[in-house]
Amino acid sequence: MLREVECLQLVGVPTQDLNSNRMVPTSSVVTRLLRQLTICKAFEEFGYILGVTKINTIVNGEKTDCTKYANFWVSFNCRTLLPVKGEVMFGIVHSISRYGVFLKSGPMKIVYLSTRKMPNYYFVDEGKPLFMSNDLSRIEKDVVIRFVVLATRWIQRTRDISVLASIEGDSFGPVATAGLDGFEL
Repeated sequence: MLREVECLQLVGVPTQDLNSNRMVPTSSVVTRLLRQLTICKAFEEFGYILGVTKINTIVNGEKTDCTKYANFWVSFNCRTLLPVKGEVMFGIVHSISRYGVFLKSGPMKIVYLSTRKMPNYYFVDEGKPLFMSNDLSRIEKDVVIRFVVLATRWIQRTRDISVLASIEGDSFGPVATAGLDGFEL
């Protein structure tokens, strides 16, 4: 689910960035904030950070004697993506095993579609692995899949959200081959 949220982040700016008036330029604070968000990539409660839309306030920095940084509290609005149970999404197959398929969907790299959640599909390994349906539709590498989110889990170590997917039901399953049919995610 796409959302617009307000966040508060502590940003450390090196004191060497001080200008001649002993002030830290706003651009330095914003640059450091964006770098921190790139490293962070997701929050457990808000999901993946897609982009900062507005800087609300920057509270004056405090320099402590033991560090070479001035700390600023920055309030900002950003767009986030947090997958929720029941949401319909699209993903591109990037890995196939006998037990299921791994998809990428936007910033999410861990979307798992188990063989148990692919009715009427069976595993075929004739040089390259794929799943084939009774109606001859195929799930193979670089195919776009329309799926529903069954469950999500936050992984603190990698700061990622893993998703368990399903294609049970009507209108779920392979849609197109990525890049070849003009379908891009």
